[in-house]
Amino acid sequence: MNSSAQLLLDQGPWLGVALFCVLGLMIGSFLNVVIYRLPVMMHAQWEAECAHLHDSPVEDPPTFNLWVPRSRCMKCQHTLSWRENIPVLSFLMQAGRCRHCAAPISKRYPMIEIATAVIFGLCASRWGVGLNALVWSGFASAVLALALIDWDTTYLPDDITLPLLWAGLIAAWVGVTPVQAEDAIAGAALGYLFLWAIYWGFKLLTGKEGMGYGDFKLFAALGAWFGWQALLPIILMASIIGTLVGLVMKFNAKLRDGAYIPFGPFLAGAGLTAMWLEPAGLLRLLGL
Repeated sequence: MNSSAQLLLDQGPWLGVALFCVLGLMIGSFLNVVIYRLPVMMHAQWEAECAHLHDSPVEDPPTFNLWVPRSRCMKCQHTLSWRENIPVLSFLMQAGRCRHCAAPISKRYPMIEIATAVIFGLCASRWGVGLNALVWSGFASAVLALALIDWDTTYLPDDITLPLLWAGLIAAWVGVTPVQAEDAIAGAALGYLFLWAIYWGFKLLTGKEGMGYGDFKLFAALGAWFGWQALLPIILMASIIGTLVGLVMKFNAKLRDGAYIPFGPFLAGAGLTAMWLEPAGLLRLLGL
């Protein structure tokens, strides 16, 4: 072991947790980009496909992905310098406003960065500074991004749900998670089929769609990460919280007649709770 690595270990576990928090701040900054840009990229892809089907002429749009163009002010389009892109600190130093046009910056950006830093720190304190903490931090980051994208747009992108599903299966196979590989496979299959059956049953009875296919894939991913045994407590907790939030929004006139709220954020919240409490603790929390 080299001297610098030994020096880090000699500082005790809190230094490792602090480093994980810093990493979480950086990942949280990237999640802000993903949450905003991925739905825009999806729309651009759909429009291009529709134009192709109708043989409509399509101009090549400017490059827009998770990396290009650089981040800019939503109002004045000023390209942000590195000093304006420091997680949380830039927001505080600029008093929550653009340096060029003084337009307010959404408080959600630093809140996501702080939330991700807290999640990374909790994972490091729970599983130690190592591979397990990194894996669970990655899981939590993906779930957080899915929850916010779904809340904003009612989309659960395949670009996140499917890699999350495969990551859960691989993590079980290599022994990073405590789930047996066969339980992870069964959890993925049953998670998808359970919501698929509810979707079609509701549609046949009412003629309406109660949820999207992204919910099936997210629940399948949670089944892969926690095993089939966790599916019942996760779906129960998500349903209870979703119902309560819907009632509160209805009471406060924030939910219009005929409108609905996405289910993905509540699945994501139940998944994060299961990560921390484990399925048995989730059952105890529900009084089961």
